[in-house]
This record gives sequence, C-alpha cells and structure tokens, in this order.
Amino acid sequence: MKKLILLLFIPLVFTCSSDDDEGSDCVYQPTITTDDVTNITESSATLNGTISVFSENCNSNYNTQQGFVYATETQPTINDTQVFVYGTSINTTLENLEPDTTYYVRSFLTNAGEEFYGNEVEFTTNEGLGFEVIYGNDLINCDGEPVPRIIYGNQEWAVQNACNTSYRDGTPIPEVSDATQWNSLTTGAWSYYNNDPTKPRLYNWYAIMGIYDAASLSDPSLRKEFAPVGWHVPSDTEWTILEEYLISSGYNYDGTTTGNKIGKAMASTTGWGVSTIEGAVGNDPSLNNSSGFNALPVGIRVPDGFMVQGNNAVIWTSTENEDNPNFAWYRNIGVNRPNVIRPNNIKHGGWSVRLVKND
Repeated sequence: MKKLILLLFIPLVFTCSSDDDEGSDCVYQPTITTDDVTNITESSATLNGTISVFSENCNSNYNTQQGFVYATETQPTINDTQVFVYGTSINTTLENLEPDTTYYVRSFLTNAGEEFYGNEVEFTTNEGLGFEVIYGNDLINCDGEPVPRIIYGNQEWAVQNACNTSYRDGTPIPEVSDATQWNSLTTGAWSYYNNDPTKPRLYNWYAIMGIYDAASLSDPSLRKEFAPVGWHVPSDTEWTILEEYLISSGYNYDGTTTGNKIGKAMASTTGWGVSTIEGAVGNDPSLNNSSGFNALPVGIRVPDGFMVQGNNAVIWTSTENEDNPNFAWYRNIGVNRPNVIRPNNIKHGGWSVRLVKND
C-alpha cells in the first residue's frame, strides 16, 4: 500500500466579527492525516484518519464538515464520494466496493467555503470470487431463501450449510439435546451447537444417511432422503474431486497447483480465531474464501459435549469407513492449518453438512 506522508498545517487568517475581538485576526490551522486503510476485503475496507484544528480569535459558527473522500482516480475531492465522520480520530468502513479495484482516499475538512485535505492513501480491494454464485428454487434454506451454490468443474455445490429438521418426505429428524441419549443413538438426530437455538444445527451421520429407525439401520433400501429432490450429501470421492479441482485451479494460498493448501480458499472470512502460521486459515481471515465455498467454523458435538467453535469447520461425507463400520469420513478445515484434512470418526458425532447437486 502506498502512503504519501503529508501533514497539512494550513494557517488561514480571517477577520473576526465578534465585538470583543473586533479587528483581530482569526487563525484557523487544521492538521489532517489519512492513515493506512485496514480490513480490506473484496468489497469493503476501513478508512482511518486524524483531524485536529487550532483556532484563535475565530467565530465558531462556520459550517464545518469533515470525513473522507475517495475515488478510483488520484487526488479525490469533495466532488467525488464523501463519507462524513466527526471527531479527532476518525474511521469508517466502506461497503459495496468493486473487487480487485484500486481506490484513493483522503481525509478532508471544509470550513467557511474553504477545503482542506490530508495526504492521499491508495488501497486495492481483494480479488473477487473466481466462480459465479448462482441461485435456484430447488434448494431453500431455513429462512425461506434460495441457497447460494457454485459450479466447480463438473460439480455444483451448495455454499451454505444444510439446516434440515425433516427428511425429504416430511418425516421429522428428532432434535436431541441430552448428551447420554445423543451418544447412544444409531438413528438420525440433530442439535444446535451448545443446545443454543441461536447457533447452527449439527447432525449425526445417521441423519444425513436417512437412518430413522432400527430397520433402516440394517436395510439401506428403507432409508429416507436427507436432501431435497435433485441433491445429495457428497461422498468422500466427491469431496476429493472438489479439492483436486481447487488445487489444480491455483487456489492454494501460495498460488501453487500441487499439494493441499486450499484451507484459506474454502474457509469463510469471519468467525475464525487467530493464527500466526503462514497460510493458515486464521492468519488474516480477510484473505479467506477466494473459492466462495464459505466453510464456517461452527464447531462440533462429541461425547464430551460441544467444542472447537471458531477453530474448525467440520463437514460430513456420506462415506463409511470400510475398515471400521462405526466410523465415517469427513473434512476438517482448521484455524491453524493451510490444508483441508480427511479424518474419520464416530458416526454419532455432530458435524455440519453440505449438499451437492445430482449429476
């Protein structure tokens, strides 16, 4: 980021109109600084600056405005976009900026028809999504709105977690909050994280496989469908295809096309803890989500309770571990890792769920 250091000390002399100081000179001296722009994303940025004024023998009734001006051309003025912010140490967050675009910003102050500007700071928004977000009425979220989805190669993925409370045919999926009951289940169930209705829903593996009773546990032909018509819970192989596509498309954090370093590209920009590890999801999360996948660190449910909210996005696959039928495969994106890992664990764990469209 380029920053031209220029502090403005502009003494202006006015004639004071007060009876007490008639004929004395008014000295009006603003000091205006534009500081580095912070929290830059593809569509937003936080502007920072300082404005202070020394005045002597001046009428206080001048019409003063202050804040920031910005534009895509250098040396913006009040004829460009203005954002009014008052005080000495000022900041504001711009929204709806264009991705991969260079902007120029200056702090400003106007007084009695005079214009004063601080130094100019240049910043560039992050690159936009490399994939187009699309919508359709065949996949609706719990707020009654279409779920966003993105096409990666030959796959179309929902880029929002599932939130079902029933199977496709309307059969309810039980909500189970009691830990003892949850840990003994071999049929489908869901719960809120920490049993808090303001938190996201988590599902055991039996739920995503449509196992709703003892008969359907032993006979796959009796199982219900978790996803709406035209969609399904992705298999371990389908997850691998997605990962390989993103890697080969240059979505590793370092731009390479070998090795799995796509955690940042798949993770959301918000909700994560902090990491100092190079390329890790928690190292400047504002740079996350270049793929648009938007994996959220909503945490998990395990036999001991709830954990890792803010640290992990853990998402089921539909694939059982052939060597251990009590376990199933999933994907884990962690705050301290650049890669997406492929563990397997107990089927009554409570993880998040994503859907992929049928071929």
